[in-house]
Amino acid sequence: MECTVVIDCFPESAQSYRDRYAIVVIDVIRATTTATTAVSLKRRVFPVQTTDEAFVLASSLQDPLLVGELGGNMPYEFDLTNSPAQVATLSDSHRPIILLSSSGTQLLQNAAGSEAVYVACFRNLSAVANHILGRHQRVAIIGAGTRGQFRREDQMGCAWVAEKLLAAGYQAETRETEDCIARWSGVGPEEIQVGRSAEYLRRSGQDQDLKFILDHIDDLHVVPSLVSGELIPAPGTVME
Repeated sequence: MECTVVIDCFPESAQSYRDRYAIVVIDVIRATTTATTAVSLKRRVFPVQTTDEAFVLASSLQDPLLVGELGGNMPYEFDLTNSPAQVATLSDSHRPIILLSSSGTQLLQNAAGSEAVYVACFRNLSAVANHILGRHQRVAIIGAGTRGQFRREDQMGCAWVAEKLLAAGYQAETRETEDCIARWSGVGPEEIQVGRSAEYLRRSGQDQDLKFILDHIDDLHVVPSLVSGELIPAPGTVME
């Protein structure tokens, strides 16, 4: 039976794949990097779509951290912005994280109800591809997008996971998928530095997140999976 992979973008795209696909969500700068980092540190992580949803959920959890951004700005009464570098240095690992972002957590929630929902970033590219093999016949790898654009860092993440699946025998479903893989094959992660998302991080004084992303390439085995509203390690993946 032929196994296939397709690359797509934007939160609203998830509805096209929920019925027949496992969905991989990628938002390198920064939601899925933050989420993967937090799960690797054995934190509980709950992605949400709105501030209202975040505050309601916070009332049911013990001492949660409100982490995130909307439109690049940290919402009022949140504890910190959507920063993987900051999350990695926190010492209070017992506190669950409620994560909100402009695109990444929207896509995660839109993907809920599909065959499986996985989170990928530059930190766990191989782990995600290896976990999918033998488990899912159809895979949709979806970049979150930012301000209506399929940003280069998400294209790269999608392409690199898809390329690993193709190497294992999967077939690309669309010409656009083939083109994306070909464009970013063999390109180094440092190419994200010339993109608009990286420029925003520099302009807003958040260079530490750009450095964190570039310093942590394929270094984790954990594969976060969305189950009943929480990101948990997928079965068989190794916690760091």
